[in-house]
Amino acid sequence: MIDIDLLDEKYSIEGEVGFIEMEGELPFISVSNKYAQADIGLYGAHVMSFTPHKTMEMLWMSPTSFSEEGKAIRGGIPVCFPWFGPHPSAPEKPQHGFGRLMYWDVVETKSEANGETLIRFQLESSEETKTYWPHDFLAELAITVGTKLQVALKVTNTSGEPFEYSAALHSYFNLSGIENCTIEGLQGTKYFNQLTQDHAVQQEPVLTITDALTRHYLDTETPVVIADPVFRRRIQVEKTGSRVTTVWNPGKEAAAQMADMPDDAYHAFVCVEATNAFNNCVVLAPGESHQTMTVIGLEE
Repeated sequence: MIDIDLLDEKYSIEGEVGFIEMEGELPFISVSNKYAQADIGLYGAHVMSFTPHKTMEMLWMSPTSFSEEGKAIRGGIPVCFPWFGPHPSAPEKPQHGFGRLMYWDVVETKSEANGETLIRFQLESSEETKTYWPHDFLAELAITVGTKLQVALKVTNTSGEPFEYSAALHSYFNLSGIENCTIEGLQGTKYFNQLTQDHAVQQEPVLTITDALTRHYLDTETPVVIADPVFRRRIQVEKTGSRVTTVWNPGKEAAAQMADMPDDAYHAFVCVEATNAFNNCVVLAPGESHQTMTVIGLEE
């Protein structure tokens, strides 16, 4: 059980960080500082909202998302861990791992000297996690809310044997309409097209999305810009510790089959993800750590 009153007493910061539990909803942290507002779910350490004061909401959340234990939240920034996509050998296990289906422990909240707000979570291996994955680990998620949103997933191998994992920060971005927007920064990059199972290189200067799309761009750390002229903004998505950039939109047919998404929701978002998968899975020796980070903000 989550004791919201205890968390609020220990970790709230007056006027900046508060813990909220509403009937029928999963509990979350509300952050408000001089730069932005954000909401972060305790379930999955899931960033659900990021709104800099100079613009509108930057993340997309499905209005029909599930909000109950045992089901993933649709939208925001799900943490995919310790595997990305279906489990490689046991497809009955949860899509994108168990990290987004468990409560993470809050371990720190901090008001930084520059006015930013830091929230830190952790998820440790347990009897429950070992029913899915047999390894000892410590996963830490550090979220910094300022003019930009910084989300960093650090995984440490606390076992006596090496292990391999895959992961992603599965960011959904709020758009005026997918047909209005382009994605810059991927020209000349090789990608794996998951829908056709083919490899190709993007020749076009910008990516336009007119149909269902699942591309995993390989061997790239280049920042990506989502240009949205109707909302009059350019969202810059930077990353470190990841050499795969996933771009996903379900398209009309797949969206209509998703119970936690309105039929026409594919118009309203695109996912641009910092991914460790395919040729960029992470292998950790005992005691080693790896950090995957995404930084989201307006291009200045």
